[in-house]
Amino acid sequence: MSIENMKEQVNQIIKRVRPYIQRDGGDIELVDIEDGIVYVKMGGACDGCAAIDITLKQGIETMLLENVPGVIAVVTT
Repeated sequence: MSIENMKEQVNQIIKRVRPYIQRDGGDIELVDIEDGIVYVKMGGACDGCAAIDITLKQGIETMLLENVPGVIAVVTT
C-alpha cells in the first residue's frame, strides 16, 4: 500500500472519531506516517488531558491497527 493510500485511510478513520473527540472539547489531526507509525496532534481539551493515552491506545490506535494495513502504532507529536 502506498503512503498516500495509507494517509487517506487514516484520515477517513480520524473523520469518524473526530466528532466524539470534539464533543469533549478536543481535536485530532494527522501529522505524518513514517515506517507504519502514525503521528497525530491532539488539540483543544485533549492537550494535557489525563485520558489521552486511553483515547489513543484503546480507541484510535485499535481502530487503525484493525483497519489500515501497515499501521503499527499511533503516537502524539
